[in-house]
Amino acid sequence: MRNQEVVSEVSNQLTGFMIYLSIEDDTQDLYLFINSPGGWVIPGMSLCDTMQFVQPDVYTICMGSAASMRSFILVKREITKLSTGYIILEVGELLKLRETLTRVYVQRTGKPLWVVSEDMERDVFMSATEAQGYGIVDHIAVK
Repeated sequence: MRNQEVVSEVSNQLTGFMIYLSIEDDTQDLYLFINSPGGWVIPGMSLCDTMQFVQPDVYTICMGSAASMRSFILVKREITKLSTGYIILEVGELLKLRETLTRVYVQRTGKPLWVVSEDMERDVFMSATEAQGYGIVDHIAVK
């Protein structure tokens, strides 16, 4: 969904769509087009879990901006299917969640932990070319 933050309602809709499409044809790849200012962590993690759970490969394509949690969903594109599910029981768990997010960025981008940690401390806006150089996206579509 474009121009929407990752909130519970949007996350639930996308999760439902992915599961439905997976049931209809589990051999057809799914594509998630992203253009969003970000969103909440827990609904975003739910989307990532669904992307890993469904049988078809889920590919992400940025069509505009992918800020905050949406950049995490963008970087969680299809490579392997690992669970990111968490049940948040207390505030201390948020630190573990942040560490998980950081480690996924490190794994997927190849950047050192300290670089990713510093970049996550503030808003970082990148062009498509900069995002590719950073390792967030694989390819840039040109017409």
